Amino acid sequence: MSEPVQRPERVRVTAPQSAAGPGTTYPVAREMAEQSDVGELFVRSLLRSQLRLAVVVASGFLVILVGIPVLFSVFPVIHSWTVASVPVPWLLLGLGIYPVVIGCAVLYVRSAGRIEQRFRDLVDDQ
Repeated sequence: MSEPVQRPERVRVTAPQSAAGPGTTYPVAREMAEQSDVGELFVRSLLRSQLRLAVVVASGFLVILVGIPVLFSVFPVIHSWTVASVPVPWLLLGLGIYPVVIGCAVLYVRSAGRIEQRFRDLVDDQ
């Protein structure tokens, strides 16, 4: 018997994706993936925005945190106040600071999410 004839495997030939026509713009995601100057500019902008947010939230928190001892030193009469036999300075330090910490955390998370969403929108739009 004769052997069956083997057909050559089919190969699809297409133009490379890098062969963009004239006037075609590259998406931002591609600029970042190729680590071009434009991509680095976008990433640096994102990092700068995140750093600015972190510095603003941290400095606001520190101002409030440092403000409590300053308040105690400026108004020493606060040391003599009590609420249900608990000194007011203890209440301010023990119970008053936690809502501030939680508020700063919520502010930071929401703002960071907004910054990242704007960056994603910018990357997806292109």
